[in-house]
Amino acid sequence: MQTRKPDRVTAMQQLIEQVKVELPLYEPDTFFCGTDNSCIGCPKKLMELVDTELCYWEHQLQIGTIPNFDDISRFAKLCKNVKRGLVRNNLVDS
Repeated sequence: MQTRKPDRVTAMQQLIEQVKVELPLYEPDTFFCGTDNSCIGCPKKLMELVDTELCYWEHQLQIGTIPNFDDISRFAKLCKNVKRGLVRNNLVDS
């Protein structure tokens, strides 16, 4: 029995929900800027970047825009790389 793959809108919605669960988007600890140069990649800027993309795609889906496969892949890769940066800064578990 084959499992049916989601359509592109559903895939983007699932990705957005996964990002909201796995990344601490709106927790104050992740929106800090270390002044002691101890961070590896600025967590504040990384989270702002993800938040911007997430809000953009939520709005696009609301107005009926259908993402293409490249859009989904690019957003997933961004989130994966940001999560890796947050793990390096000990802000999330791997």
